[in-house]
Amino acid sequence: MNLKPLTGIQNPETNLDGAEQVHDQRIVIPDQFITGEDCINRKDQAWFITTQFPTDLIVQVQDITFNVHKYTLISKCGYIGRMELQSSTSTQGYDLKLENFPGGSETFEMVIKYCYGFPVDLNSSNVAPLRCASEFLEMTEEFEDENLIYKTESFLTFVVLPSWKESLTVLKTCQSLSPWAENLQIVRRCCDSIARKLCRENITGDSDCEDGWWLNDLTTLRIDYFTRIITAVRAKGVKPEIIGQSIEHYARKWVPGIGMEPGLGKYTQDKNVLQVSIVSGRKDELGIGYNEEHKAIIESLLSILPPQREAVSCKFLLQMLKMARVCCASAALISELEKRIGMVLEDANVIDILIPNQTNNEHGNLPNTQEERTMHDIEVVQRLLEYYSLFEQQQQQHRNGNSNVCKLIDNYLAELARDPNFSITKFQTLAKSLSENARRCHDGLYRAIDTYLKTRPLLSEHDRRRLCKIMNCEKLSLDAGVHAAQNDRLPLRTIVQVLFSEQVKMRSAMQEKEKAPSSDNSVEDGNPLSTDREIKNLKEELQSVKTQMAGLQRDYSELQQEYEKLSNKQKNVAGWVFGWKKIKNSFQTRVDGDEPAQRRSSRLSSRVSLRDRLSMT
Repeated sequence: MNLKPLTGIQNPETNLDGAEQVHDQRIVIPDQFITGEDCINRKDQAWFITTQFPTDLIVQVQDITFNVHKYTLISKCGYIGRMELQSSTSTQGYDLKLENFPGGSETFEMVIKYCYGFPVDLNSSNVAPLRCASEFLEMTEEFEDENLIYKTESFLTFVVLPSWKESLTVLKTCQSLSPWAENLQIVRRCCDSIARKLCRENITGDSDCEDGWWLNDLTTLRIDYFTRIITAVRAKGVKPEIIGQSIEHYARKWVPGIGMEPGLGKYTQDKNVLQVSIVSGRKDELGIGYNEEHKAIIESLLSILPPQREAVSCKFLLQMLKMARVCCASAALISELEKRIGMVLEDANVIDILIPNQTNNEHGNLPNTQEERTMHDIEVVQRLLEYYSLFEQQQQQHRNGNSNVCKLIDNYLAELARDPNFSITKFQTLAKSLSENARRCHDGLYRAIDTYLKTRPLLSEHDRRRLCKIMNCEKLSLDAGVHAAQNDRLPLRTIVQVLFSEQVKMRSAMQEKEKAPSSDNSVEDGNPLSTDREIKNLKEELQSVKTQMAGLQRDYSELQQEYEKLSNKQKNVAGWVFGWKKIKNSFQTRVDGDEPAQRRSSRLSSRVSLRDRLSMT
């Protein structure tokens, strides 16, 4: 074996009699490292160095013991030289245990090889552990020119930081090197390097696009490194839409439930306890329990969301709200998220705002009140509506978002109407959460009311009237009015209001048609043939309208007779008869002659055809 002498160093040893012997110690380059089965601590794996001189230092790193020469390490490691090595009681030499050594036993093995003169192949996978280990062992140039600290720093500066791929690889290795990698600024330098490269590139927010390659790369990083890069990129002026897309992409990978298309809930009830089962195509992920790691990811992503409205979609915000509530995220972050959703609530759909009720779920307690037993959390949607109304007032403008939100709430009420624990009071509160003039049409509200009544066939007449009070019959379309007039689930008073409003609409339409010929004559004096033809058509349509009104009058009469048969008290009968007479007297148009009796279905179809003719004119 070729020996590499290192003269001028003496190694004191102690003999069996306790006297010190001093002799020249030659430090040699070993042929190889070998693994010994019969090691000092037989429970651990031991590493030995094969030389003609015995080793005098046993270093333990994690569960591995290294048998080395003391002065070989002292010649390059200031930390070893400063240590007061304790004499081993089990063998000759010294014992040293390195607690929390960065990189573990594998990195320490590479350091030993370097100290014995073996070449060390630096790459992006080992440069960060070696840089931290060399700092731990104080391998500065005070002990050797271009020592390990110098070599690893040069590799980081000239090889790693200029490269996107190398920087990402080093960041991944830094995840197990805290706090050394942080203190040595390895993480900060790599994050800044990646951020600079992103700003120089023509990046997009589409992961499927050729320019969206960077999204998949960033999702492989730990959440704290990801937030650092996104924060640095935001500071450099990257578009908020791109920042938002990167956050959404990261959340889809690491947060269960994000990006899924939820199904509607199934309502079942057993011993007054509402059981909820969510229908989804990815049931395996729904069964995953949320832990502190998921909570940390959600809170970190929410904290770096760009403030611009266009940065992320309303759908994503609502999904994050659901997951944040499940993971019990910070109340302040949830409140800010709800305010942000209120700003873009017009972009939501009914599936997105079906937020599961988390009341008492985390404690395993059964809900007490009827509102707590509902499948979905109604209080959250009420707060979203309040934030939306507040935002609209601050903007001092009325956009078409009002109609979108009205349709959203009406569809939401129709979904909740199937819940057996959804009370009439909550129904009224949600329906009235928007201003009275916000709904231009009450068809959606009527559909929700009809669904509520259909689900509860035994609802009392009093409760039916309470429910229908929130609906304005004058704002029903012709189709909805025709349906409501035949709906035996509605209270009788509501049916009368629907019929009366239909009469008023038809009378107004007739008056407009009667005024039309005179105005057309003043405009089209130059074409008498066309004018005569128009007048003839209008007269025919007016006659048809009169016929339909006669049918409505007969409907009133039939309804009055049915009520009189069902009434038990003469006083109530007299009051309703008086009411029907007032309604009859309100008709100003009378039809000459009696129309032959027709069935109810034919009259309804004629009303629909009337609507079509009116719309054409």
